[in-house]
Amino acid sequence: MNPSSPSLFADILLADYRYHLPEEAIAKYPLGERDQSKLLLYRKGSIHHQQFSEIPDLLPENSLLFFNNTRVIPARMFFRKESGAQIEIFLLQPAAPDVLISELLAEEKQCRWKCMIGNLKRWKENTELEKTLTVEGQAVKVRARLENRSEGIVHFQWDQTLPFAALVETGGEIPLPPYLNRKPEESDKPRYQTVYSKEAGAVAAPTAGLHFTQAILNRLAQKDIQAHYLTLHVSAGTFRPIKDSVAEHPMHREQIIIRRQNIEALLSAKGPLIAVGTTSMRTLESLYWYGVKLLSKPDAPFFISKEEAYTYPEDKLPLPKQALEAVLSKMEAEGKEEIWGETEIFIVPGYQFRLVKGLVTNFHQPESTLVLLIAAFIGPDWKKVYQEALSGGYRFLSYGDSSLLLP
Repeated sequence: MNPSSPSLFADILLADYRYHLPEEAIAKYPLGERDQSKLLLYRKGSIHHQQFSEIPDLLPENSLLFFNNTRVIPARMFFRKESGAQIEIFLLQPAAPDVLISELLAEEKQCRWKCMIGNLKRWKENTELEKTLTVEGQAVKVRARLENRSEGIVHFQWDQTLPFAALVETGGEIPLPPYLNRKPEESDKPRYQTVYSKEAGAVAAPTAGLHFTQAILNRLAQKDIQAHYLTLHVSAGTFRPIKDSVAEHPMHREQIIIRRQNIEALLSAKGPLIAVGTTSMRTLESLYWYGVKLLSKPDAPFFISKEEAYTYPEDKLPLPKQALEAVLSKMEAEGKEEIWGETEIFIVPGYQFRLVKGLVTNFHQPESTLVLLIAAFIGPDWKKVYQEALSGGYRFLSYGDSSLLLP
């Protein structure tokens, strides 16, 4: 099936991606040891039950693993009005286009964010909220002004020369997934980050990576399995349910960063490319489509829309090598070691994968964009995999168990 028709995605029925997820199957807390989770291995239609610590021995020879090294920021900030009403400001993305999240976090004195706002009815446009934080031993007065109510634009100002990241780290709260239905605890600070997290900017963790330990990364290196790091800053949209239809779902836009060595590794790969997490998969597949755009329009912006992958005739598409070389050529011409862009790629059944041959991922919510992605990758067997996981007592969602899918 190719969804590139006037009724784009219209043939995909949401009910076909529904399954019963009992409340008790949702992992509310992580295991004490990251690599002690269960691992469901799906290989060419067969299913085997393993432990995550065994993954170095289960990967195909000469595999290339791509990890998302984004770091979750404590994006939930709380202010109180003089009346006592609490206002929650959830940082989402830069208010202005063409601004890297890392640049915004480095701003000193002031910055503007697009936010989700809790108790919005109590906060009038162009009014300020104020609080004092103690950052690095000094008192910092922080003011937040609601600049645009309908778009959730908040302007922050503070009276000390400090990066905004320092204020967030001090005064913010880790935004746990809403389906956990609990407040974050001190133990969530280290456990809701991957051990290799580096680039601050996500509001949700790339949870497939939560199972990896430094010991496992060392064992991968000993087996000559290459590990490479790219960045996708996971947005809150990853939790947005599909409400009515797949076609009408507003796919979230996320910032991605690709490095020169990423592309060079892809071009010289001797084995299969394995994405660690759906965010790495979406980044890599978006990279291919950016190369496709560059081949026809050398100054094309690095933005992959929801429908992008379904708008080209199949017989006119370049090979992955050609698309990757187009991106690398652009980087060389501009003297760049890394490039960044945005993607809202929507991977659904019927999508033809261009780069990724294997996927490490957790078990996702029913009727979600991520279940659609899994169904696109392994076909109708996704139901068999999920039923096997449920009957086998696997723990689901962000803090749950893992799978290695090798179709």
